[in-house]
Amino acid sequence: MALTTMSKQILGLFGWLCICFAAAALGAFASVQAGTFYQALVRPDWAPPGWLFGPVWTVLYVLMAISAWLVWREGGFRKAGSALSLFLFQLSVNALWTWLFFVWHQGGLAFAEILLLWLLILGTARVFWRRSRVAGALLLPYLAWVAFAAVLTWAIWKGNPHILV
Repeated sequence: MALTTMSKQILGLFGWLCICFAAAALGAFASVQAGTFYQALVRPDWAPPGWLFGPVWTVLYVLMAISAWLVWREGGFRKAGSALSLFLFQLSVNALWTWLFFVWHQGGLAFAEILLLWLLILGTARVFWRRSRVAGALLLPYLAWVAFAAVLTWAIWKGNPHILV
């Protein structure tokens, strides 16, 4: 019996990792040419180098998956359906940003969307915190990075009116 429960937990964690990295892959697909595009943009002096985004996002997606798994393992969608649905919604909004910014060059829309994303992450962290303090806390680095990314989006959008609408 314990082995079955452990197997279910491991499969659950693997499932959440797959979901989070599917969103990452959707964003990565949109950002195939992002490196060249990012280098061509006027960026503030404090903007990180392009190579840093991949490792940071990898860590954040792992933390997100663990966070969702911690909430899921306490009763699945049956008991935490609204919290997990909110998580999945914010994850889809997360994936959309890359398309808005790097593919469609919609700086203003990308900025508005990342503000919405930040609010959704905050809401998800609060709902997760009520179920598991660790799960809520694991979303705080993500919240902080998206806050930074929102300021960076604003600065790049305003600094590149000829490229970003």
